[in-house]
Amino acid sequence: MARKKLPLHTQMAIGFAVGLFGGLIVHFFAADTQWLQLLTTYVTQPVGQIFLRLLFMLVIPLLFSALVMGVAEMGDIRSLGRVGWKALVYTVIVSSIAVALGMIMVNVFNPGGGVDPELANRLLEEGAGRAQGIVDSARTSGTGMQLLVQIVPDNVFRAAASNDILAVMFFALMFGIGLVLTNTPGAARVKGVVQGLFDIAMTLINLVIRFAPWAVACLVFNLAALFGWELLIRLGAYVAVVVGALAIHQFVVYPLVLRVAGGMSPRVFFRSIQEAMVMAFSTASSNATLPTALKVAEEELKLPRKVSRFVLTIGATANQNGTALFEGVTVLFLAQFFGVDLSLTQQFVVMLVCILGGIGTAGVPAGSLPVIAMICGMVGVPPEGIGIILGVDRFLDMCRTTLNVSGDLVAAVVVSRGESDEEPIHVDMDGNRLA
Repeated sequence: MARKKLPLHTQMAIGFAVGLFGGLIVHFFAADTQWLQLLTTYVTQPVGQIFLRLLFMLVIPLLFSALVMGVAEMGDIRSLGRVGWKALVYTVIVSSIAVALGMIMVNVFNPGGGVDPELANRLLEEGAGRAQGIVDSARTSGTGMQLLVQIVPDNVFRAAASNDILAVMFFALMFGIGLVLTNTPGAARVKGVVQGLFDIAMTLINLVIRFAPWAVACLVFNLAALFGWELLIRLGAYVAVVVGALAIHQFVVYPLVLRVAGGMSPRVFFRSIQEAMVMAFSTASSNATLPTALKVAEEELKLPRKVSRFVLTIGATANQNGTALFEGVTVLFLAQFFGVDLSLTQQFVVMLVCILGGIGTAGVPAGSLPVIAMICGMVGVPPEGIGIILGVDRFLDMCRTTLNVSGDLVAAVVVSRGESDEEPIHVDMDGNRLA
């Protein structure tokens, strides 16, 4: 009798555990040895990076094709509008709860008041170079109306080449609307081509995902071997507040939303999305986890694919509750550390900007750091202070990405309620049925 193969999420969990404990043991016994540097430089880091680059290589074609097909399969503009508004309302409400929760906890526990100044100065020195690069990035990324204008690409190929996910998503949204409104044989053939692109991207991603357990082990080993337990204890109070707020949102807020608005058992939901959660935690990237999330939504949660494709592809960039929460906590933590007393009005402004930041932040590792630098500059907190948190950001990035991806899947469940996967009836912008 053939042995039953372990599920992929179990294999990834095993890879994560092996990488973590192996890295901690090596860090304890051989932290500064040359062979460890050679191992991380020439084996574990390249393997993990190649895996991530393979995923990122396929993100643009997958995101474009999935969003176009998600819109095209709506069948009419009214269905698209209904689903879009439901997704937007969900994002704003749940992101607001996340940011408020984080800011309440950072005000109650005051983690910035207990940091050793000497340790903070050392952390600032260690992260000075990278922090300055992030600050410069924040200054050149555009704000306000300029950022809104930049969502509309003047050259979609340049936007794709520069990994401008929001601009690519805007083009895909417009392209999908065009397919809905164009009832010609040529448009039908284009729709078939886009569906074929989606199928090919998913096939290639399924091949890449087979190597996930090995890549996860290498990524986590590299992290643990280089940083050891310092990853969790250098800024213990700050880490505890962030992780605590993320945990409350994940295991209290989301279950309530699932019960009340989604009509689904939280136990069934979390059991079904284990694979996506492990992938999100391991890669620290919503975009890299998108293929797994799409697979889980259709195969495990049995959601209508037209809704799951639309909500999840949009959500990978525009529905990041964990990122919004993290940004609010970090800005207030840095304000506490530098002795900047923020009024309730200033904290409310921080909250609003964090909600918008959670919508517009790139779904890649450390994508929220430029946004934090920008917010710090707005409220008089030294932006270079982000150098303090760089040592623990990777771990917190893994945690908040898990919340982001879980939130996208919760949104897909909520928005799918009342929607069906039946063949759509195509109508034009005036509501007239197309032949």
